[in-house]
Amino acid sequence: MTVFPHPAERTDGGRGRFERLAEAASNLSSSPVFSVFCLLLVAGFSVVHALGLSTEWQILAGDVMTAVTLVLLALLKNAERRAEHALQRKLDAIAAVLLEQHAGDGDEAHRELREAIRLEERV
Repeated sequence: MTVFPHPAERTDGGRGRFERLAEAASNLSSSPVFSVFCLLLVAGFSVVHALGLSTEWQILAGDVMTAVTLVLLALLKNAERRAEHALQRKLDAIAAVLLEQHAGDGDEAHRELREAIRLEERV
């Protein structure tokens, strides 16, 4: 029994605030702008240590790096789970289509397969 079900396992099929936020954050974190930000952050961290600034500055630089790392880890895990769930849903739909075609009744499975691979959204 899962206490906190993954957002990809929603039964209503809609996308909530969390899903939209996670998608936007994932898109931002994979952008060149964010890569430059991370490079500047690492450079700033190195400069703080190279200049031998006070311990407070070194701790602040380390805390900022840790916070960014934690956020990126959470985003990576979220993206991984969403991709895994989508892939499993598509595989299940393909298996259902094959089984129903073998049995001679494939209308429901074809609809589920079209929904799983989101053909309606591309058209």
